[in-house]
Amino acid sequence: MLPLTPHAALVDPSHAFLSADEDKPRDECGVVGIIGDPDAAQLCSLALHALQHRGQEGAGIVSSDGSSLHSATGLGLVSEVFSDPATLAPLVGEASIGHVRYSTAGAASSLANVQPFVAGYRFGKLAVAHNGNLVNYRNLRSALESKGSIFNSSSDTEVILHLIATSSSRPLLARIVEACEALEGAYSLVFLTANKLFAVRDPHGFRPLVMGRRRPTGAIVFASETCALDLINAEFVREVNPGEVVVVDSRDMSITSLCLMPSKSRKACVFEHVYFALPNSVVFGHPVHSSRYSFGAALARESPAPSADIVIPVPDSGFFAALGFAEASGLPFRQGLIRSHYVGRTFIEPDKEGRNLAVKLKLAPVRGILEGKSVVVVDDSIVRGTTSSKIVQLIKAAGGAREVHMRIASPPIVGSCYYGVDTPSSEELISNRMDVEGVRQEIGCESLAFLSLESLRGVFADEAHMFCDACFTRDYPVPPRNQEVEQLVEV
Repeated sequence: MLPLTPHAALVDPSHAFLSADEDKPRDECGVVGIIGDPDAAQLCSLALHALQHRGQEGAGIVSSDGSSLHSATGLGLVSEVFSDPATLAPLVGEASIGHVRYSTAGAASSLANVQPFVAGYRFGKLAVAHNGNLVNYRNLRSALESKGSIFNSSSDTEVILHLIATSSSRPLLARIVEACEALEGAYSLVFLTANKLFAVRDPHGFRPLVMGRRRPTGAIVFASETCALDLINAEFVREVNPGEVVVVDSRDMSITSLCLMPSKSRKACVFEHVYFALPNSVVFGHPVHSSRYSFGAALARESPAPSADIVIPVPDSGFFAALGFAEASGLPFRQGLIRSHYVGRTFIEPDKEGRNLAVKLKLAPVRGILEGKSVVVVDDSIVRGTTSSKIVQLIKAAGGAREVHMRIASPPIVGSCYYGVDTPSSEELISNRMDVEGVRQEIGCESLAFLSLESLRGVFADEAHMFCDACFTRDYPVPPRNQEVEQLVEV
């Protein structure tokens, strides 16, 4: 799901800016679906808590009581949107879907873009929650608007509902399949009707979507990550396969599966393992913490720091990579930076002084660990380089480190993502503008090394070709649509 600016038809949806206080890519959102449990909405809210790292701008839940859909959405964290029990109370029924979304430029504070979306069409009501991004959104929206469709949001997800509503196919499953056949890009979707829950994954499987079963009720659960299953005591069953539609009927809890369209090569987002997913999740069949440890160990073998005294992570996402680097290199692992988890993003002003303060508020050096030391700092990635340079300054000035050697547990990011990740434009990506030595000089460290693409792929061995690494290679599995679609102005 990618909310766009008011001039959406003329703006590349990948060119949304990162928040001022965090120079990291952002995953678009997280989705949950539960069917067959009398506490479906309450369980959905818990599962959304587990997926809060995938989006903090808004949250929503839609439930079904077997005849009607009930909706509650709001801006903010899950704990803020559903803090009042009275908000969850109307969400009755044994089925629900939920969504958390991240903030983006243009429509970050718009309640109209908070999912799940609910729409009525001639055969009833339908709710949808979406993780991903459609590269042909503008063309689809333009075509629908030319036929009379009226849109209520700036989200590409609404296109899916219009395609379903205008389809002449029967039944609903056929409408969903027909709509998805028109989509290009990344989508993990959950749909809810009065008595059915649908889970859909795009043919390339860009974004994760897993299926679980809750004991003892036997409720079926779908979620973006396995960590959401763990929190509500649901056992992992399997992934929703790329190109698959899974349908669960609440009336008899029957499960139907079919192939959405002819199979394509799987291209799962490798950045889920680099940064997005929680380390206690299993994503695309691989434990995330293990992948990150392996990235760090491989980095130590190919780019050691012989003069270093200790290894520290940039918390929290650099933790396991730093642990792998330390153990592979025989250096002590230390927590030289302490992260505060109580700093709200809205406190920071989007200017240079505010961005400098943001790093100091979020990260505090432990001088007793760093002072006089040659330090290896392990981070998961470098995007624009602004935060990395401030971390180097912080470790040297406030921490008293003698040297800083940056080691990045992924290859240089040189291309924007078009499949559900918020990255800056290619012109803003520091590794697209500079070579490694140029980046090193820009951020001010004594040495800098990135994990090689070969080593990254080596962690996944025979499955390496099944991962999308276009942000490192610019080799896009689904070509981005850069052509502009003109808006018609009624006069």
